[in-house]
Amino acid sequence: MTNLNTTARIAIVGMGPRGLGALEALTERCGSVAARLQIDIFDPARHPGAGPNFNPAEPHYCLLNIPHRDLAIRPPKDTSIGSFAQWQEGQPDPDAFPPRAELGRYLEARLVDLLRHGNVGGQPVIQFLKNPVQRIRRDGTGWRLQSTSTDHGVYDEVLLTLGQPPVHPDDQYAQWQKHAATAKADLMPAYPARHFRNAAAAWQGKRVAIRGLGLSTFDVLRGLTIGQGGVFERGNYHPSGREPERILPFSLNGQPPFPKPQTEALDATFSPTHAETATFEQAATEAVASDPKTATALLSEALVVAVARIVAAQDIPSDAVHKWLAREWDAPGSQEHATPLDTLEQGIDMARGALPPSIGYALGQVWRKWQDPWRNAFNPGHASPATAKRLIGFDEGLKRYSYGPPLASAEELRALVDAGVVDLSCASDPDITTISEGWRLETVDRSVEVSVMIDAVLPTPNLEHLADPLLSDLIERGQLTALSPELAAATAPDGSMYDRKGDLVPGLCLLGRLALGSVTAVDSLHDCFGESADRWAAGVLNRHNR
Repeated sequence: MTNLNTTARIAIVGMGPRGLGALEALTERCGSVAARLQIDIFDPARHPGAGPNFNPAEPHYCLLNIPHRDLAIRPPKDTSIGSFAQWQEGQPDPDAFPPRAELGRYLEARLVDLLRHGNVGGQPVIQFLKNPVQRIRRDGTGWRLQSTSTDHGVYDEVLLTLGQPPVHPDDQYAQWQKHAATAKADLMPAYPARHFRNAAAAWQGKRVAIRGLGLSTFDVLRGLTIGQGGVFERGNYHPSGREPERILPFSLNGQPPFPKPQTEALDATFSPTHAETATFEQAATEAVASDPKTATALLSEALVVAVARIVAAQDIPSDAVHKWLAREWDAPGSQEHATPLDTLEQGIDMARGALPPSIGYALGQVWRKWQDPWRNAFNPGHASPATAKRLIGFDEGLKRYSYGPPLASAEELRALVDAGVVDLSCASDPDITTISEGWRLETVDRSVEVSVMIDAVLPTPNLEHLADPLLSDLIERGQLTALSPELAAATAPDGSMYDRKGDLVPGLCLLGRLALGSVTAVDSLHDCFGESADRWAAGVLNRHNR
């Protein structure tokens, strides 16, 4: 049995879902060793455990993109909370997509339960601090954390689980910020959704543009409609009269994401066989250790077998699947040429089962179902930067299928188009110029002036764009460095950070989307409570045992 003769001091900076998953993993491992730990948690948020994405104060219409049937966040041992389904009152509809705020309340309850068991016989001593950490400094063999009011430490281990920190705006958005400050125009981020909903009350009768056509856009649309008193009923939208006159979402390709299958039975038609999954697991493990060209071939071969079987009833040969995949690897989305409205309608029909799945739709659902073996292969695999870039690009491109919204969200967008509230005529990469009262969106066939611009684009985790002083200081001192210019932080499988010389930084770890490239599927809720957290917890105890 491990025996730690001294108390190890641990700091966790950030207590959203990933910080909670790490804390649960560490305390659970402490149950099987004679470890003495003092854990200090630093997070100024009002709802620790939930984080901003699952803030219990967010509107009820902001939904997860995971149905109840697929929401498998394993609760820790010896908890009175149980699973999400057990915690809820009544029996949830397995095909329903729960509100993010509801999941946030559950995660908050898990943290409260964990803290209640802390400081009791054999369990770590846990202290919660509201101080925002601004700097981390080496102090002897440990780390000292500096906040606005005091210093904390010295800590043997520091874990950063900061989610998506603030970033410097891109050139386009920076220009819009300067313009909005002097023009008669409004510019707002999509989140927090509750702040956005309140601001939207002043936009009645105005034209509003949304930068982005991904999952966040559906939250924005609900804030502009349901949030203003409108109602969706039987496939139609009934306006309240308080909505904007017109809403114009746009993106680089103008393609809305494809919704997930409507029912469990329909979703099961995309399930790979056990043999196909075993083949994929082997291919994924070999791909991560290979050069980019070999990795591409290995994954493609495994994917073609499953996808070709699913679309075989349509007389689609496996060669066609091969060709589709080849284009996807090099230019994601270049195979799709339908108008935004046609893409939306096709996605709805495929999610309902009224239209046979396209190659892309079938591939996306198979890839979604293989996310666990994909993470298991990639995250501890030490892919080269070139291979990581290739594999991450493929995974990110397929998110338009694999991370799709609920069918109801796509149907609401269709209803808003039918009601004349949403206009998709400028959805595909419009030219945007500033005017005295806002912006002008122009395509070959259309020109529309708007006085409100909403940013619904999630920033990339590129370290060069970070505006957080804590991370910027670590980057400047070379203790936080990118895996490559196109990827985020270089970390070991247990989250330990590499410095600019390529050496591990003792006792300094990072988990989450800022490590994209070192790990994959960083935006997955399930990953917050998966193997990455457990590898970090094992690493902490192993280092202090040594």
